[in-house]
Amino acid sequence: MAVTKTHPIKSTLKAAIDYICNPDKTDGKLLVSSFGCTAETADIEFEWTRRHAIDKGTNLGRHLIQAFEPGEVTPEEAHRIGMELAREVLGGKYEFVLTTHIDRNHVHNHLIFNAVSFQDHRHYHSNKRSYHEIRRTSDRICKEHGLSVIVPGRDKGKSYIEHQAEQNGTSYKAKLRSAIDRLLPGCTDLEDLLRRLQREGYELKRGKYISARAPGQERFTRLKTLGADYAKEALTARIAGRPGPSRQPKQLTGRPSLLIDIQNNIKAQQSAGYKHWATIENLKRAAETLNFLTEHGIGSLEELSERCDGVAAATARVKADLRATEKEMERLTITMKHAATYRQLRPLYDQYRQSRDKEKFLRGHESEIILFEAAARELKRLNAVPLPAAQRLRAEIDELTVRRAALQSEYRKAQQKEREYDTLNQNVRILLERSEDVVLPKEKSNELE
Repeated sequence: MAVTKTHPIKSTLKAAIDYICNPDKTDGKLLVSSFGCTAETADIEFEWTRRHAIDKGTNLGRHLIQAFEPGEVTPEEAHRIGMELAREVLGGKYEFVLTTHIDRNHVHNHLIFNAVSFQDHRHYHSNKRSYHEIRRTSDRICKEHGLSVIVPGRDKGKSYIEHQAEQNGTSYKAKLRSAIDRLLPGCTDLEDLLRRLQREGYELKRGKYISARAPGQERFTRLKTLGADYAKEALTARIAGRPGPSRQPKQLTGRPSLLIDIQNNIKAQQSAGYKHWATIENLKRAAETLNFLTEHGIGSLEELSERCDGVAAATARVKADLRATEKEMERLTITMKHAATYRQLRPLYDQYRQSRDKEKFLRGHESEIILFEAAARELKRLNAVPLPAAQRLRAEIDELTVRRAALQSEYRKAQQKEREYDTLNQNVRILLERSEDVVLPKEKSNELE
């Protein structure tokens, strides 16, 4: 999965929405959804919101594209994932239209949202921080659905081109890392390492930072951009036999860490030093696992399995409560929006109904009439007739906002606990596969079997 940058829409908003809603691309408009508006009147509703904006900005909306690996997801699932992303990123504050296109060899979502919030009438500010937040959120949601992520979140600062090159074995950075890892064990100091790199054909450039360029490479690569373990100080430490920054001992938290699969770890096969470190680290992690089991009174696989199931069920319950709360907040928020539009345009609509020349009146106020009738339809659909008092709606939303914050905190804790037990379960099964007589250090005679 990949997310493109949000593109600004400065004009022809209707044309942009018409394009993403094209029936030939969206399975006859079956894969079209919206929030706070309808797809047919979205451009008018966006503009109505902008009229009340405190900070209008220069853009009418933002256009986001979310793409998926070919053949990995159905159009329906992609659409559901797009709705999750839109709701979480936009927080129920911006009208949007979401569509899923199926006319190419890969399924992809188009999201167009208003550049102005209908809640606080402030402009959406798009920058690097907001983009990376969207991408991280999209990556997490896709992982939760068991989908791959095209550009891994851990490759901070790595371009898509660089990522693809590394996957294809043509990345200059990947080859430079490999050369350093291969040469470093036999080096006496940093200068020795640099001389060996030169003998391998690398051109070096000194200065505040050390840079290297392979034959045929256009630009120099700073060693520090290869990762924390490749900065000048880190390389000196590794040559001296001290661990690099990525292998510094972590502060003990009392939580088990997942055992390293040394047999299938490519780095362990290529580096004797890393294999030695991983072996010692696994002993520490095994001890953490057994201590955790003892402290929590778990003496058998059956008890561990029950705990895992219980923790997962608790997480699911909190998640369901959180989703229900967010759904009700969304309903009330949309009700407030349409009720405000209805109240504001009702006098004009009454004039239209009483007008002797309705066609002439409509020509002068077509957008307002369309908005009023759309708001009336939505309020009826939301079962908000007669109109609820704005003060009561606000009080209910405030109460739900407090409840949502509490549930979000509880959900994060539940997820952390579920991850702990998942790690614990994996470690125990790995330990049992490697040793036939692993017994918990506990007075009870129950064995993990």
